[in-house]
Amino acid sequence: MLIVTGHISVAPSALAAFSRDLRALATAARRRDGNLAYDAAVADPSTGRLLIAERWRDQAALTAHLQAADTVRFLHRWRDRISGDIRKYDVTRERALMDD
Repeated sequence: MLIVTGHISVAPSALAAFSRDLRALATAARRRDGNLAYDAAVADPSTGRLLIAERWRDQAALTAHLQAADTVRFLHRWRDRISGDIRKYDVTRERALMDD
């Protein structure tokens, strides 16, 4: 499994439009084969900062998502208006929070 997580910042004046577009992308992403979770939350509306959390079955599923036409359109539309730091992590041992 891969975990994709980090933050994105957008101008506060563009936050509503960005959030709308991101909700549409999230809806599509959640339907994709290999998607386990796809979530974003506004952490600070005054600065336009959002938190991103995704889980994917494997790299092939994540690659398919990143190459999907709607993802490419979203990134093209917003790439010059967002900044942030999003990383992916390989998971080798998943377990419940309270498990050792």
